[in-house]
Amino acid sequence: MAYSEFLKEYRSGLMENVHYGQMSAVNLIKEEFISIGQDYDPVYFRSAAKPFQAIPIFMTDFIEKYEITSTESALFLASQRGEIYHQEALVSLLGKIPVSESDLICAPSYPLNEEPKTVYIQQGHEKRKLFHNCAGKHLGFLTACLANGFDFEQYCHPDHPLQQMIKKYIAYLGEYDESKIRTGIDGCGAPIFAIPLKNMAIAYLKLARPELIEDQKIREAVVKLTAVMNQENHIIAAQNFICTALLKDPNIVAKGGAQGVYCFALRNEGLSFALKIMNGSESPWPNVIASILEQIQYKNQETIERIKALSPSFVRNDAGYQVGEIVSTIKII
Repeated sequence: MAYSEFLKEYRSGLMENVHYGQMSAVNLIKEEFISIGQDYDPVYFRSAAKPFQAIPIFMTDFIEKYEITSTESALFLASQRGEIYHQEALVSLLGKIPVSESDLICAPSYPLNEEPKTVYIQQGHEKRKLFHNCAGKHLGFLTACLANGFDFEQYCHPDHPLQQMIKKYIAYLGEYDESKIRTGIDGCGAPIFAIPLKNMAIAYLKLARPELIEDQKIREAVVKLTAVMNQENHIIAAQNFICTALLKDPNIVAKGGAQGVYCFALRNEGLSFALKIMNGSESPWPNVIASILEQIQYKNQETIERIKALSPSFVRNDAGYQVGEIVSTIKII
């Protein structure tokens, strides 16, 4: 195992925790110019795959056909957190498409964020499939099935034609042999695919720089969906979450996934990064990504400060007193 140190946490001067990780970064000509802690084994995309999983619906005219708004279409790409505006958009989207909530295979869930969850439970509501963190993605799957004439039955089976289509797009955009892609099942029940971090970075580079995509239909879909990610950044995650914080910057395409996977690319600079925190924690993301942006001398200081504000560089106890510090130790230059 070649994992490298990314972040240290200290309490009263004593190191209490270390986060290790792997990272790959590629430039505009798809050369890997940073490799940290890699063994080049496949890594599951998890929810960082959502832009690619949404390509089939954005390749159709069904968004226009059903008068789906930009806000509603962002749900196809989102790891929504259950805020009121998420709930309203999900209900509105479901009301526009010829799909039933019972068609969804994801588990019934409460809203994910604590405040809307508390309000929802106090109001006496039951869990709903529609409020699963990945419900928007599944509504996109079903709508893409409608558009392509695919059956709803077993729409998340790895051999379903929709999932095979998504697998081909990931192989194509990541420039990875499709026969080598590893397939698993995500928490929501959908297939999820694993490729090396370098190939993840290449795929995200093409999200940021779609002129690199030769296939016109895929390129046009990517242009549409990435514009929605930036425009509707609050839908993709929620305020005070790193995906939303990064996507507020129109120069950045970004999405995280479970078990510590994070991918982001910079349009103007033509740079793309894919990383994984090996213990699966998401808490190091803001510190690590802010450090990466500082080390490459990223020009938008406002973006860096917004990310830093999500995870201060100190540890507090339950009463709010500072009792330690968090130090990003990742070195890329």
